[in-house]
Order: sequence, then structure tokens, then C-alpha cells
Amino acid sequence: MTDDQPLVRELRITLTVDDFDAAVRLYRDALGLPEVADWSSEQGRVLLLDAGRATLELFDQAQAAMVDDLEVGERVSGPVRLALHVADADASAAALVAAGATPVAPAVDTPWGDRNARVAAADGMQLTLFTPGAGS
Repeated sequence: MTDDQPLVRELRITLTVDDFDAAVRLYRDALGLPEVADWSSEQGRVLLLDAGRATLELFDQAQAAMVDDLEVGERVSGPVRLALHVADADASAAALVAAGATPVAPAVDTPWGDRNARVAAADGMQLTLFTPGAGS
């Protein structure tokens, strides 16, 4: 491995959901993640959706509690929460709620200048929709 060739080339998050059609409506149709591949077969259904550039953000418990408190007012997320950079956090949250997501908390302006909204997918996965501020 050289400095210009990292060992990891892609971060792929695999969500196992109880209601596949509802998840497709939320992530592909309402959130607009383009479909890259459909590998569904007689054994099961699978779609690969393009979520843009991926990063892995590691939080300790104190940071997770601070972000939950800021966005929601109390500690509510589990060990995994998806944070998605969107053009308009408020509009994206409204679109996801219309597609079946549950609002967790209204959008807030963060101390670092982002606009963050929190929703939960039907399977319980919490999503932070964030729109970076001018300085981000």
C-alpha cells in the first residue's frame, strides 16, 4: 500500500430491513439515492444505492450524547446513525417524512454552522440530514 492508494477503496453500509419496499421508497425514491445495481434473486432482494462520498465518523459516548442533545434534546440514537449531506435539510426531512419516516426532532442550527434535521426510517435507523453552513 502506498500513500496514494489506501487499503480501503469504498465504505459500504449494509442495512437489513424488515420492509424492503418501504426502505426503497425512503432511500431511493424520497432521498434520491441513485440505484447502482439490483442483485435481487430467488434467494433475496438487494439494491446498491449511490450515497456519494463516504466517511466514517467515530464518536465517543460523550460526543454522541452532545450531538443527540443538540439535535433532539436527549440521548436517543443507537451505536449507528447515518448522517447525510443534503442541499436542504428541512426539505429533505419533509420529503422523507412524506415517504414514511418518523420525525425525531425539528431542524436545528448547530454551533458549527450546519443545519441538521433528524428523522427515523421505518426500520428505526436514525438519519441526520445536514446542510453545511457557508463556513463549512
